[in-house]
Amino acid sequence: MNKKLVVILAVVGLVAAGAAGGAVWLLKSDGGKAGTVKSEAKKEEAKPVKYLTVEKVIVMLRRNPGDTVTHYMSADLVVTTPLEQEKETKEQLPMLRSVAVRTLSALPMEKASTMTIDQFAEELNKAFDEVYAKEQRERPFREVMIGKLILE
Repeated sequence: MNKKLVVILAVVGLVAAGAAGGAVWLLKSDGGKAGTVKSEAKKEEAKPVKYLTVEKVIVMLRRNPGDTVTHYMSADLVVTTPLEQEKETKEQLPMLRSVAVRTLSALPMEKASTMTIDQFAEELNKAFDEVYAKEQRERPFREVMIGKLILE
């Protein structure tokens, strides 16, 4: 009887471990849906891209009350766009410059001087997302990066 009990417990343990492993796999994979989303994102990233520049975006930063010194920021932006959307993105470069000027000129010098390059890029990408959402259009580019940044 002891051998039968040991075999039964071993089989129950294996079945329970298999069920737990299957449950973890199912929850992690989101029922197979997350894998599809990830593979689509990888396909999108694998497409060839073109880098367009928006040079010399120069803005005057906001001053604090009592500050008599004027501060400026100069930035060169790099726009990453899929090859098939290059023409459409080039046509929208003046609008991208305008949104960048509006976004960057709203920053006070104290905040701008403490921000990292990634934070500037994040602020700009957020502003572009808002503009395209407001116009109910799809962005013809993937992201905007900072190519050069000077605070004075």
